[in-house]
Amino acid sequence: MPVPVPVPQQRDVPAAETSHGGDLTVLVIEDDPAGSITGPELSAAAGTRVRIRTARNLTEAGRLLTDDVDCILLDLALPVPAGSTGAAPAAAASTTTAPGAEHRPEPAPGRADELAVLTHVLRIAPLHAVLVLTAQDDTELAAEAVRVGAQDYLFRGELDARVLSRAIRYAVERKRADIAQHQLTESGLRAQENARLERGLLPTPLLEGSDLSFAARYRPGRSRALLGGDFYDTVRTPDGTVHAMIGDVCGHGPDEAALGVELRIAWRALTLAGLCGDQLLSTLQQVLEHERQSEEIFATLCTVDIAPDGRRAGLCLAGHPAPLLARHGRPARLLPYEDGGPALGLLPRARWPRRQVELGGEWSLMMYTDGLIEGRVGAGSSQRLGQDGMVAMVNSRLEQGLTGEDLLEAAVAEVRELNGGELTDDVAVLLLGRDPERIRRRGRSASRPGPVSTAPAAAPAASAQRPPLYGP
Repeated sequence: MPVPVPVPQQRDVPAAETSHGGDLTVLVIEDDPAGSITGPELSAAAGTRVRIRTARNLTEAGRLLTDDVDCILLDLALPVPAGSTGAAPAAAASTTTAPGAEHRPEPAPGRADELAVLTHVLRIAPLHAVLVLTAQDDTELAAEAVRVGAQDYLFRGELDARVLSRAIRYAVERKRADIAQHQLTESGLRAQENARLERGLLPTPLLEGSDLSFAARYRPGRSRALLGGDFYDTVRTPDGTVHAMIGDVCGHGPDEAALGVELRIAWRALTLAGLCGDQLLSTLQQVLEHERQSEEIFATLCTVDIAPDGRRAGLCLAGHPAPLLARHGRPARLLPYEDGGPALGLLPRARWPRRQVELGGEWSLMMYTDGLIEGRVGAGSSQRLGQDGMVAMVNSRLEQGLTGEDLLEAAVAEVRELNGGELTDDVAVLLLGRDPERIRRRGRSASRPGPVSTAPAAAPAASAQRPPLYGP
């Protein structure tokens, strides 16, 4: 009856990273009764302490293979116990997977039996450095052992203390480097995948057919993140109304970012379905209550719906800062905020009144989250920028003639500069605008006849172009 080989419990930290000072512990697995490798000789050659453990078979090696072993010296001529060349028994299988073990190559055809003892050791000791011993005239087998997973090989006939000590140290360092490189590669791949996912979750405004301009800036507060708890979106419904919203989920982690995406998508779906004002916000609160991780989580929200003629809008505030309106020839000012309702998720039967706002013929409307106004004014200062400071800052930039993307870029850069570095909170800002002169220019361009081809049987050119899509 085959004797099962016990698989030692492996911890998550590689053995190559657990050496104490310059000391090394080597597990020699060979069936030489004379014990050709001894500790004192290795210590004298290396100048450091080398502890030797010797196992005459794989069953004994399983008992001696503990976390403090730095390297395994394996004789490839060692026989493998019957029944142990296949997969390890499920009850005894190690719970630790070595970095890269799932992609470890199989032995070349015809070499599987010769390397069976090595593949067995690699399976039960995935985090240890492994050196193999082989005959001097079998260089191909030695090279195949390294390809399969060993760190290096030695010939039995050329063993001496100095060569062996150097090979052990090289194997340990190479194993450590292999693990570090694999972890670095995996980390890079995860970062790329997360970046692609987060970019896919950022909104693409649906403004085709609208004469309004659009610009946005987004900076998550989390380090190396692309997405935070702030969210925004803009859509144009078939009746020509442009709907825009911006919101902020309390907190800065990935759960808050995910909830922000859910609320944004729900807002878009509800808006395209025809909901607006209090009815829309009440439904969004139900979504928040069902999706949040804790009853303490809430979200602020600001929504506007701009009439098809672009001269007036409806405004709803749910615990969110009021937008900033700049009319042609006038300083920017905050829209009224006295009639706002509470943040979503705070009161079960809350209401959010919709207020009518006159925009005028030429205007810019800036919507933002509190990350823009809660930055410090001066490094180490306790004073916040606040809404009054933001209004003054924007007016200063408007006087310089900045608009659209340039205005937002300058505003966010100045807020960071005043804060003395990166902001700790998420920042989202969007800017909608209406410029009658630009609309007239676009209208003249669209109505101007195109060139007529002189080719035979050619159809006349179209007299109008398809309206462009405005996006960030």
